Amino acid sequence: MTEDFNNQTPTQEPKPQPFSTIQPATAAFIALIGIFITYQVGGAILTLLIFGLDFQKADVNQMRLLTMGGQIMLMLLPTLIFARFVYPLNTTQMLRVRFPNLKEIGIFILGLIILTPLLQSYLFLQNVLLETVSNYSPILKKAMNMLDELDKMIEQTYGELLKATSLFEASFVIFVVAVIPAVCEEVLFRGFVQKSFEQKFKPYFSIFITSLFFGLYHFNPYGLVALIALGFYFGYAAYVSNSIFIPMVLHFINNFLAVLAFMVLGSDELMGTNVKHDGSVTAQIFVLLISALLFAGFIIYLKRNYSKFATVKGDNP
Repeated sequence: MTEDFNNQTPTQEPKPQPFSTIQPATAAFIALIGIFITYQVGGAILTLLIFGLDFQKADVNQMRLLTMGGQIMLMLLPTLIFARFVYPLNTTQMLRVRFPNLKEIGIFILGLIILTPLLQSYLFLQNVLLETVSNYSPILKKAMNMLDELDKMIEQTYGELLKATSLFEASFVIFVVAVIPAVCEEVLFRGFVQKSFEQKFKPYFSIFITSLFFGLYHFNPYGLVALIALGFYFGYAAYVSNSIFIPMVLHFINNFLAVLAFMVLGSDELMGTNVKHDGSVTAQIFVLLISALLFAGFIIYLKRNYSKFATVKGDNP
């Protein structure tokens, strides 16, 4: 690796050797652009071919199967094939295939617990600020109205996918919305893409650029900053632990809690971008500051003590 975080990583392996005709950073950009086109455009074409223009009236279970199949066939599979092509001798090392212990997983889950209210408070304050500024800017007001309509349409579509009337259906929804994205997206972003960037750039920059694309991939303007921050934490966890399974677990927990919140409260209250302004701004600023201080303290503690949680220093994935 180009540098470590105060020697906190549990493994220090040689850099993966790429295929001779393609450089790692170039491969990362090819994967991002190619899979974006494959997944977004190809997925849209498949949806139209199967359901036609009136896809909102399509059978919800068929939509769930299409969503799951699209992520597996158009995101995960191309990533694995391309990783095998670029890194034929050490594909598993490239994808960070190392099984962490429960202590490693637990410490990063604690960080996610601290980070979640921080991001929620940020979203609340961001939306308050945007609404306030839009009152003095007709252009911004029109842009926000357009984004609100897009957000409502996406929310309505996902709302249908998340509705469940039985325990079996709820389990299937969780599998489609929490398990599959956690595996497919993490293999692409924190596995292939970030690891490729790490061969060319310093770790923090590699994590940032990967999390930036992670945020853009989700087409969520209001939630972009929060998604980038969340992706940065996933990337940090992947780099420090050198295990793809930790960001997978974090990703699953984040999505699972969002689905659970929808099922219990009727809307996505955990990481939703359309945050209701029914609370005190002062209280949200207080929560933001306290959460930020706690999270900063957590990161400092993790950097100094991660070796205590790691499996065995020097093990290879």
